[in-house]
Amino acid sequence: MNFITELENEFKTKQHSENALPMAKYMKDLFPFFGIKTDERRAVFKSVCKKHSTEINNNARVIGWELFLKKERELQYCGIEIIINTLKNQYVVEDIIWIEQFLITNSWWDSVDTISKFMLGAYLQQFPSEIPTVVKRFSNSENMWLNRSVILFQLGYKSQTDFKLLQSLCLKHSHSNDFFIRKAIGWALREYAKTEPEAVRQFVLQSNLKPLSKKEALKNI
Repeated sequence: MNFITELENEFKTKQHSENALPMAKYMKDLFPFFGIKTDERRAVFKSVCKKHSTEINNNARVIGWELFLKKERELQYCGIEIIINTLKNQYVVEDIIWIEQFLITNSWWDSVDTISKFMLGAYLQQFPSEIPTVVKRFSNSENMWLNRSVILFQLGYKSQTDFKLLQSLCLKHSHSNDFFIRKAIGWALREYAKTEPEAVRQFVLQSNLKPLSKKEALKNI
């Protein structure tokens, strides 16, 4: 039995119908769920991965993408985690095309935020020379999730954050009325404020950000 088949069978045997409906409702009924909560899902995932480690290591991109195309959200989460866990520091330049597909497929905040930070962010740390090209293309896209992804990709960079780039992206999208963009601006600034609180405070006070963005950015300062 291959990895995906076994994982899917394990999830089916552990599905909780009483959890599935409220979990789907929380995600605006965009995806069906098995109803398996995070800790249990990760425990099952880890156990099955351990049995199929060679298969996963040799076929991470194919397995991750196939899981991400499954209808149940828990399997989609596992597809993302396969990539994050297996390909860190092992991306190739061409992977950006495929990362973009992850961002624009089955898109909602939960998947996009994880992909932005842990896949796109990791890829651009590995290939910093690609940052200008990727940022320009994603930030100019008509796809809101791509816009959000480049605002958020530096979430884990801390002192390595390019604050000038972050500021430019915040200002570029500052007039957006989309909730997810306004929230992303505030979140990205709030995260960097853990490293440089005064710099973030000054930027927020001097810029014409939407009220939600300002509120989120200054929340912990």
